[in-house]
Amino acid sequence: MPYTIPNNSCVGCDNCRPQCPTGAIKIENDEYWIDPCLCNNCEGYYPEPQCVIACPTNSPMPWHAKKGRCKVDLREVTSPDLFSNGKSNPFASAIVIWEACNVLAQRTSLSWQRDEQGNLCYHRQVSQGKGAIAFHITKSPDSSEPVSELGTIAALDIRSACIHLIFAAHATALEQPWQQEFTIDERQLEKYLGLEKRKDLSKNVKLTLIKNLVQQACSLVISIDWPQQGIVKGFSIRESRLWQLVKIQRHFQEDELGCKYLVGLTFKVKAGTWAQYFLNKQACKERTAFYQYGSLPKSLLTTVMSIWQQHEGAARLMLWLLFKTKMGASQRITVPTLMRVAYGEEKITLACRQREERKRLLRTFEHDLEVLNHYGMKPVFDPVTYPPAIQPLWAKLVDIPEDPDEALEFWINDGSNGSRLTDISPRGKWNLLINARILSFTLPPDWEQQLADSEKKQRTTKNKRKTKTTGDLLGEQISRARKNLNLSQRELAKLAGKSQSWIRDIEKGRLKVKLEDQVVLRKVLGIA
Repeated sequence: MPYTIPNNSCVGCDNCRPQCPTGAIKIENDEYWIDPCLCNNCEGYYPEPQCVIACPTNSPMPWHAKKGRCKVDLREVTSPDLFSNGKSNPFASAIVIWEACNVLAQRTSLSWQRDEQGNLCYHRQVSQGKGAIAFHITKSPDSSEPVSELGTIAALDIRSACIHLIFAAHATALEQPWQQEFTIDERQLEKYLGLEKRKDLSKNVKLTLIKNLVQQACSLVISIDWPQQGIVKGFSIRESRLWQLVKIQRHFQEDELGCKYLVGLTFKVKAGTWAQYFLNKQACKERTAFYQYGSLPKSLLTTVMSIWQQHEGAARLMLWLLFKTKMGASQRITVPTLMRVAYGEEKITLACRQREERKRLLRTFEHDLEVLNHYGMKPVFDPVTYPPAIQPLWAKLVDIPEDPDEALEFWINDGSNGSRLTDISPRGKWNLLINARILSFTLPPDWEQQLADSEKKQRTTKNKRKTKTTGDLLGEQISRARKNLNLSQRELAKLAGKSQSWIRDIEKGRLKVKLEDQVVLRKVLGIA
């Protein structure tokens, strides 16, 4: 149990602070307090707590968790809350932010190398090798010494990527984020991350977690060599903080003995020099820099916070797809690419060599896809390279009709086919998966907004170029054309790259066919 110092009996001799081996004893407003997150009773250093031995009045006493509610103290005004609509908020989405998110989420799964000084560095080429981005990680936000051991990188918490995205959202609210600071406290972070609902965690545990996550997000140092793009000139940045932790303000509450209890934290943060080139509104208008932003769904943060332990691979994919899907809905992604993001190159190489590891990785990958599907990120399998024979069982069972009569007909038809949904996977499934692709991911409703802005210009341009328009494709037309070609709903779904339930809903008029889907259906069914 850690110790605490009652300031009512403390004489302020300062004998204890230099003796503390973990640096847990601190001074705040000329009063002493012991950080319970750092104090370990000197275990591993001394047989007895040194603060008790050094104190002439024997003031230090065992620390007990604070009981009752924490008082709402007067604090510095924080930046406005995010997610005012309850669903999403703009955030900086440049490649710098994407790669930093990958560093915090994928950690040692990335290809870390040693620089000339022997420190670990993650290097990524941009613009077909014309430029590069490099990341170092320092031992703390206050230290300039990069880490040289992989163990430190492995110790990073994937949840710090959520803090990183929250910072990226706050940066978009500032005119010049590389010069201006934003202020955020633990109450806001608890709300964004869903921690306010965690009644199983004490206030001290939440504060410790938030502080560690913020410090990890602020430990990234970035170097950029950016080539000229169009009329935007190239630039270089050398070893600049991605996020600069300007100040941590601690808020205390005292009991009748003068023991100080930590009840709140306020962080002042400023974006690094990168924002001057990638989040500069004025310079973007003058075409001398970029202003790149997207939409950050609040559900992403709470989902990652809830699944990061049991389904780390799914959490990694979710964070990666946040940026990938910003490029457009129809992003064909190969299975090896998804596996590398979720598990790293080393595990894939090991699975290629060892059968048991291969089976284990296959089960994990299919389970993680099911988790993504459960949270609304539904994969659309390529019917050619990713046929139902090698698809996960849960994906095959999704198309079972809810109506009992339709379900009976579905299973009768399935039983009469040469292959059945419940058949075992074919031999060589791993080799087939290595060449398989996922056409796209159907996103949750609160994610769709981020695609609306990126595709709006493309749709407008296409509509302007059209010289001939056609009427909407109706469900009756689709059903009639399908039957004329002797196609079942399931066969049409394969050809169109959709699910059978989607075809059924379209034909019954439950859904309206989007313009891009009408083009595909007209081509498949031969409708003019």
